[in-house]
Amino acid sequence: MTIKLAASAFALTLAATSSLASAAERLTVPLTDGWRFTQDDTLTGAEAPSFDDKAWAAVSVPHTWNRAGYYLSDGPHLHTPATINAKQGVGWYRLAFTAPAAIKDKATWLQFDAASRKASVWLNGVHLGDHAGGFSRFRLDASQAIRPGQPNLLVVRVDASRPVAGGPTADILPLGGDFFVHGGLYRGVSLVATDKAHFDMLDFGGSGVYARTTAIGDGKATVAVRSKLRNDAKRGVKLVLTTQLVDASGAVAAQVVTPVSLSAGQSTEVAQDLVLAAAHLWQGVKDPYLYRLKSVIKDARGQVGDSLDQGFGVRQIRIDPEKGLILNGQPLRLHGVGYHQDREGKGWAVSAADTAQDMAIIREMGANTIRLTHYQHGTAIHELADQYGLILWDEIPFVSVMTLAADQIEPTPGLIADARQQLQELIRQNYNHASVGVWGIANEVDLRGTPPSFMGAAKIVQRDPIPLLKDLQALAKAEDPDRATTQATCCEGLQPNAPEVAAITDTSGANRYFGWYYTPSELLGPALDALRKKRPDKSLSVSEYGAGGAISQHTDDPLGGPFDSFGRIQPEEYQAFVHEKNWAILDSKPYLWASWLWNSFDFATGDRHEGDGESINTKGLVTYDRQVKKDAFYFYKANWSAEPSVHITGRRYVDRAYPVTDVRVYSNAPSTDLVLNGRSLGALADCPQKICVWKSVRLASGDNTLVAQGHFEMGPTEDRLTWRLAPEGKDRFTIDSGALLVPAGLGVRMGSDAFFAGGAAKAMTGQGGGEPGAAPWPVARTYREGDFRYQIPAARGRYTVTLTFVEPTYAKGERVFDVLINDKVALSDFDVAGAAKGERATVVRSVPVEATDAGLTITFKGKTGKAIVSSVDVAPRP
Repeated sequence: MTIKLAASAFALTLAATSSLASAAERLTVPLTDGWRFTQDDTLTGAEAPSFDDKAWAAVSVPHTWNRAGYYLSDGPHLHTPATINAKQGVGWYRLAFTAPAAIKDKATWLQFDAASRKASVWLNGVHLGDHAGGFSRFRLDASQAIRPGQPNLLVVRVDASRPVAGGPTADILPLGGDFFVHGGLYRGVSLVATDKAHFDMLDFGGSGVYARTTAIGDGKATVAVRSKLRNDAKRGVKLVLTTQLVDASGAVAAQVVTPVSLSAGQSTEVAQDLVLAAAHLWQGVKDPYLYRLKSVIKDARGQVGDSLDQGFGVRQIRIDPEKGLILNGQPLRLHGVGYHQDREGKGWAVSAADTAQDMAIIREMGANTIRLTHYQHGTAIHELADQYGLILWDEIPFVSVMTLAADQIEPTPGLIADARQQLQELIRQNYNHASVGVWGIANEVDLRGTPPSFMGAAKIVQRDPIPLLKDLQALAKAEDPDRATTQATCCEGLQPNAPEVAAITDTSGANRYFGWYYTPSELLGPALDALRKKRPDKSLSVSEYGAGGAISQHTDDPLGGPFDSFGRIQPEEYQAFVHEKNWAILDSKPYLWASWLWNSFDFATGDRHEGDGESINTKGLVTYDRQVKKDAFYFYKANWSAEPSVHITGRRYVDRAYPVTDVRVYSNAPSTDLVLNGRSLGALADCPQKICVWKSVRLASGDNTLVAQGHFEMGPTEDRLTWRLAPEGKDRFTIDSGALLVPAGLGVRMGSDAFFAGGAAKAMTGQGGGEPGAAPWPVARTYREGDFRYQIPAARGRYTVTLTFVEPTYAKGERVFDVLINDKVALSDFDVAGAAKGERATVVRSVPVEATDAGLTITFKGKTGKAIVSSVDVAPRP
């Protein structure tokens, strides 16, 4: 077994020119390998040393038994229906290990970086304690039960049961939410030993040493440090506490030495002020400079008893209703992403390397902030944010639901206590991170009514979240008066009787899905303006916005037909369209101090059946396995990142339906060229929103190679892809009217609705069809209705226009309209119901036409009622 020493031996010097060396007296032993595991809701007695666990599975920690969410699309996927395990129950872990002999006479703890949702721990048959809450670090005193230099048996029972009224996890947040709660010891476990006099190890999982920047000015800075010390020895001790700020070169920049006397069993808190004469500030992504905050306890003989070494950024943040977030006196507009910690194949049991990959992807996009949703995240992401300068929104899992029983009006005392505990753990464990900008105390607790099934609760029965919110607000300010509090709201102004809670916290965020759950996208602006007008003294952000994006689904026009925010129709191109529209509005609102899109990555959730996923929220800009960056990712990269970025959209829509299409390129280059099959289509400069569009590009039969080249000061950057056009698609336009998705699996080659102006896309249910030559029923059931036209970019020549109709509603004579082609009447006083041979029978009409240089214009004009068409086929004829 590997023993990891927190620090190496050193000799203390008080000289200001010398850094405190690391100490060997704090011993950290990672407990990673050799665990045995079983998932069994009914098992009892496994805590006994005599229990036989030979039949259990051998696992390493971090570990979760859950595999949740899978894609329906073809291709290699880590999760399949056969490998899914979404059971949220009880898991047992047992580890036999030999404790180091060096811990004799030491104070010893077992440290769990997270255990979901509830953990009970035994060492050598002794019950050390329990912990409720699946996201925070906790420690249990093992000093009396540990056997130094001998075999030991550690047993952990975790209960990840879904909360139900009266159940074992009914008082543990979250009670609901749109994310899957994985079970297990999904973060690290370790054995920690210190001297009997030590920094407080039982302070809500915190380090015991807490630092804050209290003053910045004239190149100087003052850092106030509070150190919590405890003496677990049977006699009093005289100690020396030395605290230093060490710069990146290793030189001591500031130091304070304080003598401390502690009686047996006594705890104390020591306040020290470190003054930096020439402070190097932490300036976010611009300059994320970190000092080392080093703390050492020595006894009267000069022996080191305990030590800590933490990164620390000197900075001050405030949030102003007019100027937004102010970092060290300078306004900083934040734009970034929401983030869930799971990934396909690993669930929540991710490695530090996995988290580093996620951070690299987020940074590539150009984000300067992350909202860590909807629970406390681990140390790794916080340290990376410190290192790279991203500002974090940290939050507890108070999500949507606070009661479970139908007749329960108020949250239980147990749940209130759990919410307070999780908030104190969140703050104390992450207090020293320069990256943490705000503490989030709730998400969408203003939700009313019955939520979707994936939210994890049959009914929202909470009556008034305001008392609990006020309690959490007061607690957060008592724990940390410097940082602002915040919360994410969903429903004010959108849902009847939604409680107005946004004024409780220092700032607030609005989860607003215009263009997705609310349409159209353009209403986002007025909605935000109304919130701003109501509370001009409160800083406002947008904490969630976005849309689902299935990388296996495509459309020729994102406005061609209805999407389904709770269903299957969620093409990748529509997701990009929503982000384009939303970002244009958000970027124009100077009163917003921040915005976070939803979400950085696809993630597992509950009972969702949407897009190309099962129990996956596909609003991520990157897939669950991190293998595919969707088009919307590159839209933000072009707008947010200073690095050269050029991306042609629609690269997964390879087999094109139409011979003519717009080519869309996200480019932050001053000038961008587009080349098709070696022929330049010209350059576009200073494209609005970094979206360059070449209109009506004509493809050749077979492979078409597109190259977009951005011209930057440092040289060119290019993107290339290949689209294919089948020979039968040359000069042919077969349109599924009223459909958003490109049809697939029907034995015919068609595109989604495109080239239209006017009308409304609709669909009918049930079955129909029948007339020879008509479009297949899945195509015929969708239609465009109203007064509208199609402007088909057909090359000059002879064509046959074939139209398929189905009457969804009216009887004979109740819908009559004309169809004109190039302003000539092709069908006069046409009555679909009158021409049909039965109810919902397809009707086909074909017309020979000739296209001019302007192509073909097909116009539908209602006479009695509205015009209608289900399919338009423009095919060349001899």
